[in-house]
Amino acid sequence: MGDTSFLFATPSFLEGLARTLDLGATLDEYNSSITPEQADFLALKNDWQVIGNDLANAIEQEKSNLKVQGKQIELEFD
Repeated sequence: MGDTSFLFATPSFLEGLARTLDLGATLDEYNSSITPEQADFLALKNDWQVIGNDLANAIEQEKSNLKVQGKQIELEFD
């Protein structure tokens, strides 16, 4: 997933062009979920996945910085 925009439908180029003339927002389209709880669950799950990816990237970046400085670090996660 990567970001929290998965609840919004991605328009084509022509749909995007048509939206510039759609003053009443009649072309707005959203992806649906079976229940509001499912939509909340999916959004929350995606948010935590993004946080986890950010933390993993930060840890890897810091490990790289320490190696450049000549320091060795061992991090283990269970």
